[in-house]
Amino acid sequence: MAESPASSDPKDPSATPGLPGVDDRLDTRITDVRAILTAPDGIRLVVVRVDTNQPGLYGLGCATFTQRARVVASAVDEYLKPFLVGKNPFEIEDIWQSSFVSSYWRNGPVLNNAISGVDMALWDLLGKQAGLPVYRLLGGKCREAVDTYRHASGETFEEVEESARGFLAEGYRNVRIQVTVPGASTYGSPGGGGDASIPENQRTETWTHKPYARLIPRLFAHIRDRLGDEVELLHDIHERIPPILAIQLCKDLEPFRPFFIEDPFAPEDVGYFQHLRQQTSVPIAMGELFNNPNEWVPLVSERLIDFIRVHVSQVGGLTYARKMAALCEFFAVRTAWHGPGDVSPVGHAANVHLDLAVPNFGIQEAREFTAAELDVFPGCPQLRDGYYFANEQPGFGIDLDEELASRFPVDDDPSFDLFWGNVRNPDGTIQKP
Repeated sequence: MAESPASSDPKDPSATPGLPGVDDRLDTRITDVRAILTAPDGIRLVVVRVDTNQPGLYGLGCATFTQRARVVASAVDEYLKPFLVGKNPFEIEDIWQSSFVSSYWRNGPVLNNAISGVDMALWDLLGKQAGLPVYRLLGGKCREAVDTYRHASGETFEEVEESARGFLAEGYRNVRIQVTVPGASTYGSPGGGGDASIPENQRTETWTHKPYARLIPRLFAHIRDRLGDEVELLHDIHERIPPILAIQLCKDLEPFRPFFIEDPFAPEDVGYFQHLRQQTSVPIAMGELFNNPNEWVPLVSERLIDFIRVHVSQVGGLTYARKMAALCEFFAVRTAWHGPGDVSPVGHAANVHLDLAVPNFGIQEAREFTAAELDVFPGCPQLRDGYYFANEQPGFGIDLDEELASRFPVDDDPSFDLFWGNVRNPDGTIQKP
C-alpha cells in the first residue's frame, strides 16, 4: 500500500519529516509582548519582552525613545501585542514587514522604536532557541572585540585634556572632545540675564553659533599639541549651527585629522552634503536622528558620508540595521551605531553583536554601565582596554531582573521632555537641539 504524500501545509509538522526540532519550531507561538520601563541610571529606558509557549523561551529588545517612553510603551502594549500574539516568533522578517505597515502611517520614531524592541527580542529569542550568540546567526565574528570611543568634555581646554588623558590611561585609542562655549548660559536663569522665578521647565539654554565655530578648532589644536597624533579625535556638531558655518568648521578642522565629525547638518538639511564633500576630506558621520531610508540612502550611494551613525531602535532594529550595514559595505561606508546612555544595555548588547559580525564596522560609541545597570541587566557587554566584548551566552547574552528594575521607576516630570524644545539662540529664536 502506497504511503500518503507529506502534507504541503507549512504549518503541518509532517511536511518536513525527520528534521530535528522542526515540530517544536512550528508549534512555537508568541504568547505575550510587553514593554518594561526602568531608569537605573535616571534615564528612561524601554525594554520589550516577547514570551512564547515554550517554557523559559523569551527574548529582550531595546525600544528606548527616552523623551517619549510611555508613548512607545503604549504602542507595544496596546497595538503590537494583539497584532503579534499567536505568530511564530522565528518568522522575524515577516513580523517586521507586517508590523511596519500595520498602522498604515509609518517611518516615525514611536512606531520604529516599538517595532525595534520586538525585532531585537525575536533575534534574542532565536539565539536562545538555537543555543548560539546572535552574532553567530549573523554569519559569525569578523573581529574578536569592538573598538570604542568615549566622551571627554569640560568647561575648559585643560579639563577636556584631563578627561581625555584619563581615557587614554584606561586603554582607549579614540576620544570625542567637546568643550563649553563661553557665554553660552541658561536663558532665564540666574546669571543668564533672566528671572530666577521662571520655572525650570520653561528655562532655555542659549547657543551661540560663531563663538562655538571659532572655539572648536582651537580645542583641537590644544589637544593635538598636548596629546600628539596617536589618539583619534572625534567631535559632534549636533546639527546646532547653520549649514554654511558647519562647512567652514569642517574645513577648519581638517589640519587636525579628526577620525570623524558627527552630524554637521540636521536631517532636514541633507542637501548640503554634496557641497560639504566637494570642499573637505574630513570624514563625516551622520544619522543619529534618521527615521526614514530616504534620509540616508542617497548619502550612502553618492558616497557623501563615511560613517552611518543611526540609533538602531530608531530605524527598525537589528533586522533593519544589518541590511543598512550591508548596503553601506558596497559604498565603503562604515558603521558607528549610536550608543549613549539613552540606549538600554540590551540595545548596547545588540550593537555589539552587529559590530562583531559586519565587515564594514567602523567604531562604537561606548559608555561605562553603572552598578545599578549591571544589577538590573546581568550580562552587559564588558569594556576592557577600550574594547567591548560580548559574552558567549545564547542570544544577546543579557537578561533583565524585573523585580529589581521596578525599584527604578521612570520619572514622568514633563520638564525632562520640554527641555529639548527650549534650546534657543541669545535673541530667543528656537534652535535645533
